[in-house]
Amino acid sequence: MSAKVVCDIAVSADGYAAGPGQSLDKPFGEGPVDRLTTWMFETPDENQAELDAVTAAGAYVMGRNMFGPGRGEWDLDWTGWWGDEPPYHAPVFVLTHHPREPLTMQGGTTFTFVTEGIHAALKQAKDAAGGRDVAIAGGAATVNQYLREGLIDELRTHVAPVVLGAGERLFDGVPSQNLEIVSARPASLVTHITYRVQR
Repeated sequence: MSAKVVCDIAVSADGYAAGPGQSLDKPFGEGPVDRLTTWMFETPDENQAELDAVTAAGAYVMGRNMFGPGRGEWDLDWTGWWGDEPPYHAPVFVLTHHPREPLTMQGGTTFTFVTEGIHAALKQAKDAAGGRDVAIAGGAATVNQYLREGLIDELRTHVAPVVLGAGERLFDGVPSQNLEIVSARPASLVTHITYRVQR
């Protein structure tokens, strides 16, 4: 099976991946946003297959906002939200407008900061993935950029039973396109729906 570009994203029932007002103190924004990921922590055994898939890629691409709260020049003391050992254990390519030297963390994660745009980041990730899948890790604005360009093969949504009403929404600005349902599985705190993105 050839390598794919995949994306796992947790969303509310009304399609938001984060609430409004994201900040250092509230990285997912305001509102009941903790409900988006409750399934990961309260019922991990029930969702083990999906959790394993999230961290199975050979390389990752993420937006600057997923790496940290800043927008301007880098605070070089900031090394991400995850502590000394991020969960990726693989190369991660961070989209940014501000250059920064690569950052090597414990457990095999290296953050490389890419200023040349989404296509350049994806190429670097594919080169680094060693024939494995590349995952577009988020947030929603980054995922939407890749969806607009038709660069995601498989979209795995994890839909939490909560309505946020505002924030950063999956599919904002994404043109009309067909999605093929690959699988759908309800669990106690989430419904996992995987789509194949049809070109």
